[in-house]
Amino acid sequence: MTRPRTVAIVVAAGKGERIGSALPKQFASLGGRPMLAHSVAALRAHPGIDDVLVVIGEGQQDLLADAVGEIPSTIGGATRRESVIAGLRAVEADRVLIHDAARPFVPAAVIDRLLDALSTAPAAVPVLPVADTLARGDAVLGETVDRTALHRVQTPQAFHHAAILAAHEAWPDDAEATDDAQVARAAGHDVTLVAGNAMLDKVTYPADLAAAEARLAARLVARSAIGFDVHRLEAGEELWLGGVLIPHDRGLSGHSDADVALHAITDALLGTIAAGDIGSHFPPSDPQWKGAASDQFLAHAARLVRDTGGVIDFVDLTLICEAPKIGPHRDAMRAAIAQILGLDVAAVSVKATTSERLGFAGREEGIAAQAIATVRVPGV
Repeated sequence: MTRPRTVAIVVAAGKGERIGSALPKQFASLGGRPMLAHSVAALRAHPGIDDVLVVIGEGQQDLLADAVGEIPSTIGGATRRESVIAGLRAVEADRVLIHDAARPFVPAAVIDRLLDALSTAPAAVPVLPVADTLARGDAVLGETVDRTALHRVQTPQAFHHAAILAAHEAWPDDAEATDDAQVARAAGHDVTLVAGNAMLDKVTYPADLAAAEARLAARLVARSAIGFDVHRLEAGEELWLGGVLIPHDRGLSGHSDADVALHAITDALLGTIAAGDIGSHFPPSDPQWKGAASDQFLAHAARLVRDTGGVIDFVDLTLICEAPKIGPHRDAMRAAIAQILGLDVAAVSVKATTSERLGFAGREEGIAAQAIATVRVPGV
C-alpha cells in the first residue's frame, strides 16, 4: 500500500503585536534564530511528514526566506481561518497537520500520536489536562467548575485533507473559529484526543517568550570543536584573511579565495554538529567553487548549526604567520566574521602568533589558522 501523503501547514500570517517585538512574533528571535524556524525544522525532520507549507502575510516573503530559506509558501488572509483555507487549497495531500507558528517546539512523539490517530479517525488534536482549579466569578469568587472533562487544546491538529477543507468552506463567513478542531466538529466529524506536551505552549506575550528561551536553554548542551587549515603564499594572489582583503606582496593560494581563517572557523562549526569538514561540503574538485569567496562556506556552516536548533556562542581564531602583521586588521576581521555568523563582535576573538621563524610559517611560505567554536545544541 502507498503511504498517505502528509503535509504540515504552518500558519504564520499574523502580526503578533502583543509580544512587544519590532517584527511579527513568528519572526522574533528565539534562541538566536526566528521563532518560526524552530517549528519548521521539527516538522521537516519528522519522517511521517512529506512536505511543509508556510502561510505568511503579504510582504513577509523576505522575512520567511531569511528565517528558513527555500520553502513552499502561500499568502494568507485577514483572519486565521482565511489563512488556513489558503494553506489547505495550496497543498495536495491525503492528510494535513495544521500548526500555529507561535508554538515553536513540536515534539516528534506528539506528531507520532496524531498520525497514528488518523489511521482510524478523520481528525485528531493534542490536549493537556487542566490542572488548576476553575471557578466562575468577576470581582468575587463564584462556584467552581468541574475540570474532569476539560482540556487545553494545542496544535498541530491533524485531519484528512478533503474533510477539513470541506469543513472550512462550509463554515459561515460571519463567524471566526479559534482552532480547526471546532470547524471539523461543526461539520460532523469526530475529533480524537491524543496526549499533548507542555513544550507546545503558545508564545503570545513577552513573558511567554522569556519562558520559551528558558525552556530552550534547558534542552541545550554545550559542544566545542576545533578547525585547522593552512595555505601557501604565492605572488600574484590576493590575501584574504578573516573576510578582509589585506594589502600584501603575496596572497594565499587555493581552489577558493583560500581564506585560511574562515576555513578554520568553518571546520570548527561543522565539527560541533559532526557534519564532516569543509571539503565534504565544498569539494575542491568541483569547478563551481573555483575562486569562490569563503564567507559563503562559513555562512553555510552557521546555517547548518542553526538548522539543528543550535546556538553559536563564541568563536576564537588564532592566525600563525610572520607577515603580514595581524594587529592593524584585527578589528576589521572580527567585524567581518561576526557579520557572517550573525553574532555580536564581542563573541568573536582573533589572535595572532608566530612560529619563531620555524617551519613553513616561519619561512613565510604560508599561513596557518586554528579555530575553536563553542555552540549549544539540543541534547541527544
